[in-house]
Amino acid sequence: MPLALYDTADGVVRDVDTRGDEVGLYVCGITPYDSTHLGHAATYLTFDLVYRQLLANGHKVHYVQNITDVDDPLFERAERDGVDWRELGTSQIDLFRSDMEILSVIPPRDYIGAMEAVGEVVEMVQVLLDKGIAYPLVDASGACDIYAPISATEQFGYESNLDRATMEKYFAERGGDPDREGKRDPLDALLWRGHRDGEPAWDAPFGSGRPGWHIECSAIATNRLGQTFSIQGGGSDLAFPHHEFSAAHAEAAYDVERMAGHYVHTGMIALDGVKMSKSLGNLVFVHKLTEQGHEAGVIRLAVFSGHYRNDRDFSYGILDEAEARLARWRESLAGEVSEEEAVGVVDKLRAALANDLDTVTALQAVDDAAGDHDGIIARALDGLLGVQLR
Repeated sequence: MPLALYDTADGVVRDVDTRGDEVGLYVCGITPYDSTHLGHAATYLTFDLVYRQLLANGHKVHYVQNITDVDDPLFERAERDGVDWRELGTSQIDLFRSDMEILSVIPPRDYIGAMEAVGEVVEMVQVLLDKGIAYPLVDASGACDIYAPISATEQFGYESNLDRATMEKYFAERGGDPDREGKRDPLDALLWRGHRDGEPAWDAPFGSGRPGWHIECSAIATNRLGQTFSIQGGGSDLAFPHHEFSAAHAEAAYDVERMAGHYVHTGMIALDGVKMSKSLGNLVFVHKLTEQGHEAGVIRLAVFSGHYRNDRDFSYGILDEAEARLARWRESLAGEVSEEEAVGVVDKLRAALANDLDTVTALQAVDDAAGDHDGIIARALDGLLGVQLR
């Protein structure tokens, strides 16, 4: 059952390109300045499903995830808390990976931090400079920043399909600097931030400094998966500017039309109808849920009770429903049915997941099951959904 996913760029559900020796999957990782909340977890659980479906279809998968361990939010939180930013980053990376292990998320082959990839970023920035695409911009302190113009590729904007006004709005809200004096276009993206006092810096031929956010992912992804690969994924808030620019930087550097065959985005998670945010203090942390005794399978079922592309609500009522569902499955599937009936349930489960990860229909197929045969359904639930009955 070939996996079909919705592609943000083309606006259609279509089969993932699985040609070649391996399927390349790149998912944008965390900026490690706070604990993993359920919104983060929902994204990584979604791509864990993608990973599992590809593996179930017999494909080799090269899964890569970055960690933005050099970024302003990390520095600001460390300064606020009076700790070293490297120590804060390491502690939050360890907590994130522990949360993912508890949730039975299959780890990527490569976890790559920005610090680890600085040399790769420098090389890509130099390519763009040598091509006459990137341009330097010196501020009043003498720091030399490097920018990429939106005109670097003719196809800029294809990934998010946003109009100019919406791009400007999101760029300002999501880490951009539209008011920086001297830029050729307010939307031009930072490739390299020149060294300022008090900030970490690495040597580069064009001046010491640190990587920009978008090119970090361009370099990490393409150096491991190739100039083009199958899937780039993340939350819907990353479609612009982050995914648009990370694709544009790679496409300009390598003269390719499209970095990823699919751009896949997950919806946002709200708590009791209100979007989760640090400012509102309404984040639900994964480690808190597990400390309260909620097992991984219940958290997964709570997330999978809605479709991954939809902005959706989380509540403790939904978690209670997931608890009850798992308990019903354990009771109903304890009975014995024929092998044909059990295989039929698994076929329905797989067909639903192959159709753009339709977890709502997939869970219903198991709800309707009247028993199992030699653990066929139980093994499928473990392998395909990461939910253990025993």
